[in-house]
Amino acid sequence: YLIFSLITSIFLINNSFAADADKGKTLFTKCKACHNADATKHKVGPHLVGIVGRKAASTDFGKYSDALKESGITWDEANLDKWLTNPKAMYPKTKMLYPGLKKAEDRANVIEYLKTK
Repeated sequence: YLIFSLITSIFLINNSFAADADKGKTLFTKCKACHNADATKHKVGPHLVGIVGRKAASTDFGKYSDALKESGITWDEANLDKWLTNPKAMYPKTKMLYPGLKKAEDRANVIEYLKTK
């Protein structure tokens, strides 16, 4: 029991972090080629202003995939995390080509940044 508790404690300490919007802003530079988070102007992909709490495919962006249009999801932190992990795994017929952010900390930081937009 003691060994299990020690291993669990080490795991929790090493994997706990507070999401950082500034780090997320830096990571978001990868997304800027296709998305805008500073204005409601679309690029190759839809703008992401106000995305946290918004229904998927609900802006006037005219090129959403049918998969997103039909999803009915709201972009909360859990759905954004799943999406940013691997968009094609979440919706195989998505038009988004980005393969995803593999590190949970990076995803949390990007989501924290998007929450400020």
